[in-house]
Amino acid sequence: RAALFLLAGGTVAAAAVVGSVAGVTACAGVLLCSLASVRMRRHRGLGLAGLGVMTGLVTGLCLALLKGALPSGLSASLEGQLSQHRILLWQDALRQAESDPGLGMGPGRFGELSPTVGETLLPDGKPHSAPLQQAAEQGLVGVCLLGAVFCWLLYVLWRSARSTPVVLTAGAALTALAGLATLGNALSFTTVTAGAGLLAGVATARPWGDEPSDSTTAAPVRVRGGRV
Repeated sequence: RAALFLLAGGTVAAAAVVGSVAGVTACAGVLLCSLASVRMRRHRGLGLAGLGVMTGLVTGLCLALLKGALPSGLSASLEGQLSQHRILLWQDALRQAESDPGLGMGPGRFGELSPTVGETLLPDGKPHSAPLQQAAEQGLVGVCLLGAVFCWLLYVLWRSARSTPVVLTAGAALTALAGLATLGNALSFTTVTAGAGLLAGVATARPWGDEPSDSTTAAPVRVRGGRV
């Protein structure tokens, strides 16, 4: 456990060295959640619900920025962190979603219909936001399916046989990934999606050996003539 905490701290330091504000925020947040999860053994559901609310707030902040619903100072600060090019990609995705809100423009068609992508020297054809890409290419149906996947993941973590610290730490890491996918292009890399699947599998699989239980009392055992 000490070695894993040192590795996590080294990851935060490495993100700071390369100048990644998002990386420092995400890695430090996961590390702090891991430390706090030890005190939340009886509140697994509350912790996972909080992670879900955080993901919803990040998505809502993204939409509020595009709609101009944020204060001017906060909006200017976020645009400076995200870059004007990314904001233009998001605006193109939002316009495509509004033109066909039900089913979208079709999978993989964002790059064909985006003026900003056409002006880019090395375009990747993506709006660098998973919810906006789903909204633009697959409409409300795609957005609902994407949200359902994340909600189902939180549900299976809540029902997991693993201990609460393991579950909440994995949930924090996957929530950080969801935030990065909302504001960036994280899910376009195979190593990222494979790592997320591996982490979710480890956190929801049955323990191989003895693992500390969240319960401090033994389950009642039925014997002849009553219960013990």
